[in-house]
Amino acid sequence: MKRVLVIDTGNAARSIMAEALINHYLGRVCDLHADSAGVEPKGTIDRETVMVLAEEGIETEHLESKGLDALPKSGYDLVVTVCDNVKGIYPTLPGAKKEMHIAFEDPEGKPIEAYVRELHQMKNLLIPRIREELCEA
Repeated sequence: MKRVLVIDTGNAARSIMAEALINHYLGRVCDLHADSAGVEPKGTIDRETVMVLAEEGIETEHLESKGLDALPKSGYDLVVTVCDNVKGIYPTLPGAKKEMHIAFEDPEGKPIEAYVRELHQMKNLLIPRIREELCEA
């Protein structure tokens, strides 16, 4: 099984959405599992994040906001940063085979439409890139 780690600042919206989308759309198809973490975890998931994922038909019960210290420090096939603030400053993870950066706008504090827009951006941009990197290799 291949493993993906998605990192952003607060682990309350973008990285959570990415984790859920990757697991939902690529988990079984590509035999991979995604985790997410924040460098300064909020400790809670934005309710709008849960709402847009549920509307997409994606399970949300297992999702939680957490920091990098809550995850294994090695063994990731791909580390993805989805936040410009985190790009290049997150701790290097030993054994991470590949790194990728795709910035998405932080929807926190914005109307639900911003969360919907970012979810669809991730679905259209991030999922195909990860499929290319890990599923077709």
